[in-house]
Amino acid sequence: MARHLRVEYPGAIYHVACRMIGDGRLEQSRLFIDDADRKRFVERLAERVEQYNIRLYLFVLMTNHFHLVFETPGGNCSKFMQSLSTAYTVYYNLRHSRHGHLLDGRYKAKLVEGDAYLLALSRYVHLNPVYVGSVKSKPIEEKILYLCQYPWSSYRSYIGQDKALDFVDYEPMLAGMGGKSRVRTKRYREFIEAGLAEEDEDFKDALKASPRSIGGDSFREWVDEIYQKLVEKCDVKEDVSFRRITEPMEAGQVLGVLAEVLKVDVEEFRKHRRNSVLRGIAARLLIRYSGLTQRAVAGMLGVATGAAISVQMRRAGTVLTEDQGLSRQVDKAMGRLAELRISEKTKERGDAYFKG
Repeated sequence: MARHLRVEYPGAIYHVACRMIGDGRLEQSRLFIDDADRKRFVERLAERVEQYNIRLYLFVLMTNHFHLVFETPGGNCSKFMQSLSTAYTVYYNLRHSRHGHLLDGRYKAKLVEGDAYLLALSRYVHLNPVYVGSVKSKPIEEKILYLCQYPWSSYRSYIGQDKALDFVDYEPMLAGMGGKSRVRTKRYREFIEAGLAEEDEDFKDALKASPRSIGGDSFREWVDEIYQKLVEKCDVKEDVSFRRITEPMEAGQVLGVLAEVLKVDVEEFRKHRRNSVLRGIAARLLIRYSGLTQRAVAGMLGVATGAAISVQMRRAGTVLTEDQGLSRQVDKAMGRLAELRISEKTKERGDAYFKG
């Protein structure tokens, strides 16, 4: 049977759900048998997010499946997911003395329209832990308590119960809450918990409306048209991509925003200074927002090799974890870049999404 065609393009946002393959035995239907499995999966996820320049917005691990919501600046959803699933399958099979496939068929990946639909999806995904098992029938107060204590989700870090994770991009969701940054976390928690009191019927309808996308009528029609064109043009069993022309952000623009927020000259990112993490920080943002490789970033910042850039990026990550003031400044720069990206996408959507 031919595999479903995967619609991919730079800047695409996906909701991905993967389920464990089962053979009827309970112990063989658990994708995560214990916390060691969950920890290893999160580690692999963090590694692949950086390796494939993915903007991961949120994740939830359940017993026999997981949910991811992410953006692909490089239009590389399939490569990212293949690498992630392969890495975890190899680990799982070795640890639990099994062999063969781990996931039940192809993962489900739906394209997501931004703004309101993305926010509604974040609530649906983050509420997953209280939709199943005995928790589902509990009073709202107990559901809220359980949700706030659930450790294998990005939710606790969204609401300040855990430290922010450096491989999760919080800004798009929190920016949707409006107001100043210090109140957005509180508003996001209220937004999520409101879904426990009253289900979003419109969003539930949007989830069921298409096997390929989550969004309004025009967005779904656009995705379906692209998919049909792929079906007509391609007679292959492999994934194919439809790539909308979406240029990454200019490297100079990224460095300019970062320099402005950090109150340094752009040339400071190219200077070698003992114990400085400026080049490591600049490298992280150039890879994320400009789609550059480590080797390209090395040449731009005057570093010998891509491997050396990788070392500087790891060092910067460590410093940002320890230096909350610097971390807030970098978050501010990322917020500005995200706003620029959103405004550019809004223009592109008018120019390209519904053209001819």
